Amino acid sequence: MKAIVLSSGGVDSTTCVAWAIEQYGRENVSTVSIYYGQKHKKELECAAKVASYYGLAHYDFDLQQIMRYSNCPLLASSTEAIEHKSYEAQIRENGEGMVATYVPFRNGLMLSVVASLATSISTEPTQICIGAHADDAAGNAYADCSEEFIAAMDKAINIGTYDKLHVVAPFAGSNKAEVVRQGLALKVPYELTWSCYEGGEKPCGTCATCIDRARAFTANGIKDPAL
Repeated sequence: MKAIVLSSGGVDSTTCVAWAIEQYGRENVSTVSIYYGQKHKKELECAAKVASYYGLAHYDFDLQQIMRYSNCPLLASSTEAIEHKSYEAQIRENGEGMVATYVPFRNGLMLSVVASLATSISTEPTQICIGAHADDAAGNAYADCSEEFIAAMDKAINIGTYDKLHVVAPFAGSNKAEVVRQGLALKVPYELTWSCYEGGEKPCGTCATCIDRARAFTANGIKDPAL
């Protein structure tokens, strides 16, 4: 069994890389990163470092043209500023549903790209692994991180690849603190990862993903190794 992990270079996907190695064996795992027009490429640089750390084949794609009509604040072309408050605060202010940093159908797009890649490079059954977790799906902030979405994409990809591929989201029922707990047990090199939405020299500490990351490490009683 082969496995291809969607790797953004952040905490969740890097933990998913380590999980896949434990499940399927290092020799059967590869990683994929996708540039879709983000304001910076620090996460993607980290994803390449993670692949090198584990000695994995790494693929990257540039799909920024697909997002050229989006004004999501994570994109370099956006006229919108990134919110510097937690997801909970945003949901309290605006109600449940899509947050401003939702990138249009991003996970669906990425999973489809990996499905095409997987069928091109191997004839073996392959698991497409994604690090989506329950905190991202909470309040329907990111609908494409929900268990329902993952299950639907799994079914579509499995049908479209003649039962060759499946989508696996090992953390879909876990919160971010639980993801980090698993990662610590797997000795994930979190010092190589980047999560901040901004592309500065150091994480801003105040965007939603920085806040979530800090909480996850604090909940596990340790300092973030990347700081």
